Amino acid sequence: MKKAWSKVSTLLERAESDYPSRVGVVLPLIAIALVVAADLLAGRDHYLTPGIVVAPALASLTLRWRGTLFIALLGAAVQGALAPYDGATDIPSHDVLFGQVFAYAAVSVFSVYISWRREAGARAYTAITTVAEAAQHALMRPPPARVGGVRLAVRYVSAATDAQIGGDLYAVLDTPYGVRAMVGDVRGKGLQAVQAASVVLGSFREAAYDEGGLGTAAARVDVSVRRNVTTGEFITALFAQFDRPDSVQLLHYGHVAPLRVSRDGSVETLNPADPWVPLGLADMVEGEPVPWRVPMRPGDVLVLCTDGVIEARSPRDNTFYPLTERVGPLIAGCGTDLDAAVQQVYADLLRHAGGSLSDDVVLLLLTPLPYPLPAEPTGPREDVL
Repeated sequence: MKKAWSKVSTLLERAESDYPSRVGVVLPLIAIALVVAADLLAGRDHYLTPGIVVAPALASLTLRWRGTLFIALLGAAVQGALAPYDGATDIPSHDVLFGQVFAYAAVSVFSVYISWRREAGARAYTAITTVAEAAQHALMRPPPARVGGVRLAVRYVSAATDAQIGGDLYAVLDTPYGVRAMVGDVRGKGLQAVQAASVVLGSFREAAYDEGGLGTAAARVDVSVRRNVTTGEFITALFAQFDRPDSVQLLHYGHVAPLRVSRDGSVETLNPADPWVPLGLADMVEGEPVPWRVPMRPGDVLVLCTDGVIEARSPRDNTFYPLTERVGPLIAGCGTDLDAAVQQVYADLLRHAGGSLSDDVVLLLLTPLPYPLPAEPTGPREDVL
């Protein structure tokens, strides 16, 4: 008996060679075995084999259509083999037997159909997520753990169901003018937000290499947004430039203020002296944003994020996530491991939000390496505060 079931299991596993779960393969077989055992133990006076009808139904939930068909045929063969033992073939009127056969056949056909539909849906979902993942990599281009003289770790999460990309964006580039980073948030949803994000990232990647001053590079991004984003969206953004080993230059465009976490876990909010409007709205105000410089001591971590972090609400008391209070101990507790630090902060954020987020999230940690960055280029630079 063990050898027979082993052969059946092997055949079924071959039919389901691309199915990831062994439980899904074995469960219908267990259902058949249990019904057969119950029928044999109950004796000839009890006809329990019609209970095998649960096997194809279970298979439709766990197996692909070929595996479900195999289970249905196996169940029919088992019922046929036990029919003489149970005396089903000795019944004068065959109406009951025909009714059971018809019911089993109907359930089997429906189960195979359900499996086929589920398999087709799974293929479509895989195709969509593959395209979305490719689009995310093309759009975001996740940076390595080190860019130039800066170590970093990032967590990007789209709140849209089954989506890989959204309206939040980030980029970290090693340019002739130092390591330049940007975090942004499109005030919009759907494909229009993704399109706006692609405009910002494309223009930033060009301007970051071409423009000597951070303000000039950001202004070029702003012009590109006004020229190419015509759907009414605007984008908050924060730009950072690591061009000196002991400080970072920041530029604000209506975005969440960055945080500086010291090695001892103390946290400081780096509010701009002159807050500015988001990208795409500069033509509505006079003047221009002013960069400011912030000291970075050895071991300091610059925390950039989008408002999906600080506006995540707790389902228990409806409070916002207290990033300023939580981030210091979480990062300091991980020492110099930025990957572990960003995972810890994100896990804490998710716990606060009850396991799900209602908005896209970018959480970016950056810290200069403990030795001087490359010398500044001789090209034109902007005077900063």
